[in-house]
Amino acid sequence: MRQSRLFSSVAVIPALVVILIFFLLPIAVILVRSFTDPEPGLGQYAAALADPTTLRVLGRTFATALIAVLACIALGYPFAYLMTLVGPTARALLMVLVLVPFWTSLMARTFAWISLLQRDGPVSAILAFFGAENVTLRGTLAGVVIAIVQILLPYMILTLYTALAAIDRRQLAAAQSLGANRFRAFWQVYLPQSLPGLFAASSLVFILALGFYITPQLIGSPKEAMIAQVIGQRVEKIVDFAGAGALSGILLIATIGLFCIAILAVGPLRRGIAQIVPGGSR
Repeated sequence: MRQSRLFSSVAVIPALVVILIFFLLPIAVILVRSFTDPEPGLGQYAAALADPTTLRVLGRTFATALIAVLACIALGYPFAYLMTLVGPTARALLMVLVLVPFWTSLMARTFAWISLLQRDGPVSAILAFFGAENVTLRGTLAGVVIAIVQILLPYMILTLYTALAAIDRRQLAAAQSLGANRFRAFWQVYLPQSLPGLFAASSLVFILALGFYITPQLIGSPKEAMIAQVIGQRVEKIVDFAGAGALSGILLIATIGLFCIAILAVGPLRRGIAQIVPGGSR
């Protein structure tokens, strides 16, 4: 047992070294530079927070990520739940559908969405069929959200499916045998148990959505830029590594703060949902 634990501890060392060198070290260098360039202090952070444009970009970025998470939940939860209900063959087919997007690169999918969302594209044709004529989603935040949701939806489904498959479905049958209807059994028994998995999937999608660069750069408008684009412009156009580091630091701190609040809210939310009886009675 001790040898097994020792081997496991030693086996993770290469991964830790890679993470340290290629992830933590660059972040540390950028953050240190944001505090020391051009002079030590919080000047870069104060300047960033005092800029209304920066605050608007941060708000737009978090709002876009949140909308993407909600859309992925609305589409991904039923799909993942369906995967737990069907047989092995149908589940394998559904899994293939989820994995197909990973067979193409992010750049290829983004260019595909450029064609789909342009004024004369298929999406505009569908909208025109329903009466919304002369609508183009390319160059809009809505188009960016649609593309982000399509790209991140597999992450939501795969993470959710892992969590939902671990829930013992016999509990639903037990709840129904005690007088609960299907919806009430799902609401009070199944849904609360799925919240940790839902939180993990939402966290993954939210973090990935915050860092999107290529998709909003190619599909969106410069007037509706996201924070990754602004950071890239700081580095590429004006070579302001300190300013880019300050923006990264603000994004990091804000994200950690939001996740701390979300973690604290998961427990009470889980208990609250379990106590709510559909129909208004308790």
